[in-house]
Amino acid sequence: MKVLVAPLDWGLGHATRCIPVVREFLRQGAQVELAVVKANARLLREVFPELRQRLAPSYNVVYPKHGYNMGLWLMKNGVRLNAVARFEHHFAEELVARHHYDVLLSDNRFGFYSRKAKSIYMTHQCRIAFPPALSKMETVGQLWHASVMKRFDEVWVPDFEEAPGLAGAMSHVSHCPRPMKYVGALSRFSEGFVDDTRGTALGTEPAYKFVAVVSGVEPARSRFEEMLKKAFSQIPGNHVIIQGRPAAGVKTWTEGNIQFFTHLPDESFARVVRGAEWLVSRGGYSTVMDVAYLGGKCVFVPTPGQYEQIVLGDELDQAGYANCISERNFSAESLLELVSRRPEVKIPQPTQESPLVAAVKSVLEQR
Repeated sequence: MKVLVAPLDWGLGHATRCIPVVREFLRQGAQVELAVVKANARLLREVFPELRQRLAPSYNVVYPKHGYNMGLWLMKNGVRLNAVARFEHHFAEELVARHHYDVLLSDNRFGFYSRKAKSIYMTHQCRIAFPPALSKMETVGQLWHASVMKRFDEVWVPDFEEAPGLAGAMSHVSHCPRPMKYVGALSRFSEGFVDDTRGTALGTEPAYKFVAVVSGVEPARSRFEEMLKKAFSQIPGNHVIIQGRPAAGVKTWTEGNIQFFTHLPDESFARVVRGAEWLVSRGGYSTVMDVAYLGGKCVFVPTPGQYEQIVLGDELDQAGYANCISERNFSAESLLELVSRRPEVKIPQPTQESPLVAAVKSVLEQR
């Protein structure tokens, strides 16, 4: 059976959470290829050097400078985004006709489906969260997303079926227009090699006070990195900033008490994160799933305008699983105050067997 996996290109999280999905299809004997864009091609090539890659259309998302403009930005760019979705649908149909794929798996790519192949749509945002000022538009958003899901044969949700799971109300809804399967927390660190990285910090103390992972799209990505540099330089101890730029290769340098990495392979990434007292990151859902497997204590700084991250961060904060602070309030002083006031937060580690195995088996047996 021939499978094409296509992650969305709004940051690297969609690509990283597709890694365990690809591994499971390969493990069960499928022939897998990847539909990529320039931003995620290198990362996926690093993990799956043997898999063929097809160049897919890019959504080219650039977030507004001020988060409160995001709703207006989406309305302004809605026509272009719909045009990309229509184009990628024709692109997907052409790929199926030319290369005879049996299954297309789209991670939040709205138009990546085919009427001639089994088409699976993967999303954790069954309910799209809207900010309070636009709460009346949430129903419209729900109807629009339902219209997207109707184009596919199945909807896969990367969370656990028992509420609240890791994504809370976003992933647990009362109705879905297509058969919905919860496939568990999806992390590139769910493989067994991660266990070898436990306890690698030097001595009994963490090797680093703070390790920060920078992610997302511009200009928010670079703005976050500058904020982290300023804060960490004012905090005693050793810190790390992982820039999340796989296209730049693996490079490292030191500025004062901060060690920088452009990118780290999975094994090295896991060791650095496990060697930290605290992890600081944007708090996208893929990061939450990764930390669930890696362990560690988190401070999330949601991207302004990405209300999904704000809702997710607030829910995790209220549950006592993580600390959350807004970007506008982020500083060396506020960071130290937060971690000293709530020093024992931790995201629960998955313990049950992943339902992904059964979901993949079901797909392969149907064809």
